[in-house]
Amino acid sequence: MKIVTIVGSLRKESFNMQLAKTIQDRYKDRMDLEIADIRSLPHFDQDEENNPPQSVKDFKAAIASADGVLIITPEFNWSIPGVLKNAVDWASRVDKVFIGKPVMALGATLGLLGTVRAQMHLREILVAPGIQAKILPPGGNEVLIGLANQKFDEKTGKLVDEGTLSFLDSKVDAFIDFVKSV
Repeated sequence: MKIVTIVGSLRKESFNMQLAKTIQDRYKDRMDLEIADIRSLPHFDQDEENNPPQSVKDFKAAIASADGVLIITPEFNWSIPGVLKNAVDWASRVDKVFIGKPVMALGATLGLLGTVRAQMHLREILVAPGIQAKILPPGGNEVLIGLANQKFDEKTGKLVDEGTLSFLDSKVDAFIDFVKSV
């Protein structure tokens, strides 16, 4: 199963990127996980949407060819970061590669609420007419990792909190089943 992961943080030591790499390693026997490059995407420009730069073409092609998408977002001012919104905006134009694509939202933060507001906004964005993703239904499927600084190993960058890993295992299982059913 091919899964593309979009990480909404550019920070070198991002807990969200560490979460993506943990998932990439932990579930490598169940999914081929590619981490998309959003750093190289230019600001969305409607004047260029019909003939976008190669970085945009590559990004959209990765989503189009994937069986599903994980979007891992930090929370900036109770919402998703601008770089993540920019990536979603590019993907929503012309060939609209998110339409019907199974998507799971996750996030890690230093705060207690674990990106709950950012994920609420992300879910609203993902059902917009140009996107229309198939989002893993909420109701227990939210992966909201709070107090991330206490749950990741400083040296390896991997998620090491056993309770969180066990929970993540069950949610990844739910996502894999969801991808197969869509």
